[in-house]
Amino acid sequence: MPNLSLTPLLFTIAIFPALAADNNWPQFRGPAASGVGNGTTLEKWNGESGENVLWKTPVPGLGHSSPVIWGDRIFLTTAVSANGEASLKVGLYGDIQPVEGEGKQSFDVLCLDRKSGKLLWKRTAFSGQPKIKRHTKSTHANPTPATDGKVLVVSFGSEGLYAYDFSGKLLWQKDLGVLDAGFYQVPSAQWGYATSPIIHDGMVLILADVQKDSFLAAFDVQTGKQLWRTSRQDVPTFGSPAIAPYTANGANGQQVVVNGWKQTGGYDLKTGKQLWTLKGGGDIPVPTPVIGNGMILLTSAHGSDRPIFALKTDAVGTITPESPSVVWKQEKAGNYMQTPLLHNGIGYFCLDSGVFSAYQLATGERLFQKRLGSGTSGFSSSAVSADGKLYVTNEEGHTYVLALGREYQLLGENDLGETVMASPAIADGVLYFRGRNNIFAIGAKK
Repeated sequence: MPNLSLTPLLFTIAIFPALAADNNWPQFRGPAASGVGNGTTLEKWNGESGENVLWKTPVPGLGHSSPVIWGDRIFLTTAVSANGEASLKVGLYGDIQPVEGEGKQSFDVLCLDRKSGKLLWKRTAFSGQPKIKRHTKSTHANPTPATDGKVLVVSFGSEGLYAYDFSGKLLWQKDLGVLDAGFYQVPSAQWGYATSPIIHDGMVLILADVQKDSFLAAFDVQTGKQLWRTSRQDVPTFGSPAIAPYTANGANGQQVVVNGWKQTGGYDLKTGKQLWTLKGGGDIPVPTPVIGNGMILLTSAHGSDRPIFALKTDAVGTITPESPSVVWKQEKAGNYMQTPLLHNGIGYFCLDSGVFSAYQLATGERLFQKRLGSGTSGFSSSAVSADGKLYVTNEEGHTYVLALGREYQLLGENDLGETVMASPAIADGVLYFRGRNNIFAIGAKK
């Protein structure tokens, strides 16, 4: 496949300037969902001994949502069971059955002080019996919040979409109906909704690929008014929307890109009109699309197919693997759980078994492949990077610190001391890990 022209790359830079210079981490995987943070970060810490732990704050309940950061505030969500501590089964296994008989939950929004970890406020968005059951490795608080610096938007799936100001005042809420995301072949296997909202150009974008009446929708961030809603015909998916430039037919615009199995696609940001569609890949799509080097990267891995697709941003109509819009495709290489990370023309991919690979984005050439650990631990959280380092954390809270670049280089290994399912956040050289029971700030002590 030919290399991309420079024009889409320049337009990408114009839309997403200076990602790594942003001190905020406003959504799932930070600025523009890049996973790239700023500041000088560490290679060594220990959550149990306290080495390089700036603070540690208990988080009640159970949630896999990542922390988001704006200024001196950290926001995250959790679901607190009225019946005591909720169960969580991690590791590499294939049980599809949901958790039964959990009872009433409190769906809470937390705001912490970024410097001290002190709880500033808590709001209960909803209290009651969840409308949908969850997987044994899932929670009732999976989606990561999003903020534009003024409004905080949180999703609890079937329990609603909520917007708060930074003092915790409820601005608006929306009932999106029952969002039943589970195994499409066994509808009784309810797993829990996991797609995170994003905020872009004054709009809240929500993807709801569920068992029935799936949709992609945009709401006004200030009022909650629905701006558009586009129906989708796909199986339940678990990734979040991403924003990419759209350069077809000489027009420069923006598109919302979503992963899928039957209907991966790009949609016009202003209208919700579908621009292109691609069929195929894993039949339980989890990773969020990633944008970089003038390309859209899509990956999924479940069932018989687990590809990586690299598409041009000018895709139109029905796309097949042979279409000119496909820059390259790698068979049997895609991620199941983790969203990849792109940096300086290289894409980094980690399988749920810990097999870690790097690819040249321009050509799809694999630069290296290594296994992190022994292959007995699961990897669910997505990697993040800063300061020339890549942080990959397994479900046991063990983080591998790797050097970014064309060659594999392990810089360090560290233990948090508790289960980690959420993707970390980075701001001003500090890593924020949300563990099973606590949130940790990891950084150099002054």
